[in-house]
Amino acid sequence: MIKKNFKKILVPLDGSKNSLRGLDHAIYLARQCQATLTGIYIMPIYPRSFSDSIMPYQIVLKKEAAKFMNKAKTISAKKGIAFSSKIDYGSPSIDISNFAKDKKFDLIVIGSRGNSRIKETFLGSVANGIVHKSKVPVLVVK
Repeated sequence: MIKKNFKKILVPLDGSKNSLRGLDHAIYLARQCQATLTGIYIMPIYPRSFSDSIMPYQIVLKKEAAKFMNKAKTISAKKGIAFSSKIDYGSPSIDISNFAKDKKFDLIVIGSRGNSRIKETFLGSVANGIVHKSKVPVLVVK
């Protein structure tokens, strides 16, 4: 049964196929509830001394993130759903959980695994962190 009072849905995205699967489910729910979607893309922060050496890589990552968010916005628009996006640096599971709580989202829809090279047994590390830290209900999409 779909809770009809979902009005704001947060979708963490990272450029992976699983995050697009999460977006598809979020779009479906948004259509059922007349909700809006917000996509959030959090790029990890590295220590300052290490950060200086990978600055060009971070610039490329930010461009790829913007490109992916535009793709997500286009997919949502084709299905008649309003989509806004946020791209930032930080700790993904903590920042996503805090953002959802602070902005009073009704639901977080996240893919079970993202772009991380290290795979956990059942859930990706970010999805697992959000499930355990979030005060907002979380739907994990496999």
